Amino acid sequence: MNKAIEDAYIQARELYAKHGVDVDAALEKLIDIKISLHCWQGDDVKGFLFNDKTLSGGIAVTGSYPGRASTPDELRADLDEALSLIPGKHKVNLHAIYADTEEQVDLDSLEPRHFQRWIDWAKERGLGLDFNPTLFSHPKAEDGFTLSHTDPEIRKFWIDHCKASRRIAETFGRELGQPCVTNHWMPDGFKDTPVDRWSPRARLRDSLDEIFAEEIDERYNIDAVESKLFGIGSESYVVGSHEFYMGYAMSRGKTVCLDAGHFHPTEVISNKLSSILMFTDQLLLHVSRPVRWDSDHVVTMDDELLEIARELVRGNLLPRTHIGLDFFDGSINHIAAWVIGVRNTQKALLRALLEPIEQLKKIEADRDYTSRLALVEEFKSYPFGAIWDYFCERSGVPVREDWLSKVKTYEKEVLHKRGQKSGVLQ
Repeated sequence: MNKAIEDAYIQARELYAKHGVDVDAALEKLIDIKISLHCWQGDDVKGFLFNDKTLSGGIAVTGSYPGRASTPDELRADLDEALSLIPGKHKVNLHAIYADTEEQVDLDSLEPRHFQRWIDWAKERGLGLDFNPTLFSHPKAEDGFTLSHTDPEIRKFWIDHCKASRRIAETFGRELGQPCVTNHWMPDGFKDTPVDRWSPRARLRDSLDEIFAEEIDERYNIDAVESKLFGIGSESYVVGSHEFYMGYAMSRGKTVCLDAGHFHPTEVISNKLSSILMFTDQLLLHVSRPVRWDSDHVVTMDDELLEIARELVRGNLLPRTHIGLDFFDGSINHIAAWVIGVRNTQKALLRALLEPIEQLKKIEADRDYTSRLALVEEFKSYPFGAIWDYFCERSGVPVREDWLSKVKTYEKEVLHKRGQKSGVLQ
């Protein structure tokens, strides 16, 4: 242990202790929080199942930073590098198009064996896996509709794909000894104002009912449904709105997914957490950063991220919340994006765990709002950074920005060579 880091930690711990904050207990809670790293940041949402596909469904990745993964082995190596720079044991979130197989197989025919190499890799490292059916970037989704499509044959294709995805997820959970969260998002919607808002939602409801009718062991698979306010090509109407999915999930015993970028620009999800978890058992949280629209920027430790973390900690909601990242930035080093996103999420959670919550709640109950405001503001400048440095040092990962030099070395030795080998700038 670096003596300067340890000394700073001891001083900071004593300062927090004056307000009854048990720093060691906070770190024990933090180390147990699993964050799901989204695989699609590593390759700009290309996937491996179809070599000739282009992105569709309102998804766009900008930038051409060299070295993106183009094979499953490359993606796993990049994830290994990122995870080596992040404290704790976490999960990896896969989309169906990331199947690792030499077979020619379409989405509706996927089986667990097409992901066996991912299972073996995760098991060897003690990681969990989450999953997502891929309802975009496919010929049967070209007109922007999938599970709510007017054509029953196209709907059946997507229903079969989602059923297959749940079986794959159940296998992940059983093989790895921790539940797999299977998140269902689809791009269905209209660019301009529709005449009939009801019928597409009725078809989506019926499709979901058929998907979830197949019994899957809930010890191994947790079903979630994700809403969106609008997207490219669905600016005026999204079938799977927040209200639709909130009603569906609560009436069917499913999990609501809240994505930080999927709401109105003036809306925040931190204020929704306690309301939803008041009436449902658990929640899936996608940590993202919208800029003017759902542009999925790399997560920074901004006000909303801090407020989300505070809500989860102050309301004791962490045990019921699954946390995953969801952004895709092709303009910067792909591995650095993961590291920045996860470490910022962990830092925000640590800051929340280091608040004198019981003291603040008592002050609020006594209606001493002056003291509440004063203490909340003063704690923003308390030395949480010294606690974070100690946490990283103790976890065997780089302290502060030292991780960046390791990413730069990996970029020079691995990522740049990928582009040279292929003869193109990826």
